[in-house]
Amino acid sequence: MNAKKADKFATGVLYTISGIIVLILAALLLYILVRGVPHISWNFLTKPSKAYQAGGGIGIQLFNSLYLLLITMLISFPISLGAGIYLSEYAKKNWVTDLIRTSIEILSSLPSVVVGLFGFLIFVIQMGYGFSIISGALALTFFNLPLLTRNVEESLKAVHYTQREAGLSLGLSRWETVTKVVVPEALPGILTGVILSSGRIFGEAAALIYTAGQSAPALDFSNWNPLSVSSPISIFRQAETLAVHIWKINTEGTMPDGAAVSAGASAVLILVVLLFNFGARFIGNRLYKRMTSA
Repeated sequence: MNAKKADKFATGVLYTISGIIVLILAALLLYILVRGVPHISWNFLTKPSKAYQAGGGIGIQLFNSLYLLLITMLISFPISLGAGIYLSEYAKKNWVTDLIRTSIEILSSLPSVVVGLFGFLIFVIQMGYGFSIISGALALTFFNLPLLTRNVEESLKAVHYTQREAGLSLGLSRWETVTKVVVPEALPGILTGVILSSGRIFGEAAALIYTAGQSAPALDFSNWNPLSVSSPISIFRQAETLAVHIWKINTEGTMPDGAAVSAGASAVLILVVLLFNFGARFIGNRLYKRMTSA
């Protein structure tokens, strides 16, 4: 009886701790959304920001965040996919793989401020890209590689070994088995990890302050010259993102309605990140059911 009572007590303590954590998180999210959602409108989402006047929006910052996310994923996903396939399917237990895994762990433990300062020294100064989207994307690539690589590796390892044996027994080469059998089977898990890491990148601020810059030049959406500063597709222009915009408003903002703009932008940021998280689960489950006929 004492063992049963101890088990019930320990279980109750764990449930209580879990409930407290959930309540704190829910209270924080509700606080941000209640303060910010009333300020969200179509004009707020599309109009450019204003430095000294009321009535500004977050249109350019929101576009910059999405565009920077796209460039970052275009750079980091192929590298992470290749590294994950190598570690899962080809790597043997030796000092090389130990070095790679140690490097991944070190990268994953680096604070985002350190990544930003590294990007500032290498991409902004040494490589001469200046404060730009490409500098921010390259810095965020180092920030994103550990999470994506680990996700790809674990998704591939979750595929049962009989799938590999079946492919090899049909006469497929090892590479064909990986690309045509293993990777498609692991695709739902890989896609889920990609979407979750996208939400993490979208809300990043510290690394981008030192790389992508703290200003948002006016964009001409009819200008498709990739070398023009006013072109939305240029990767060599400064790009203040939504998270950086929130930080800047709360530290040195001069607009009369700064509190309302900050609250609305914070709510939009939270909603987009929640959309990424719920979307990852929904898309992953749908893909899994479709590909496995479950």
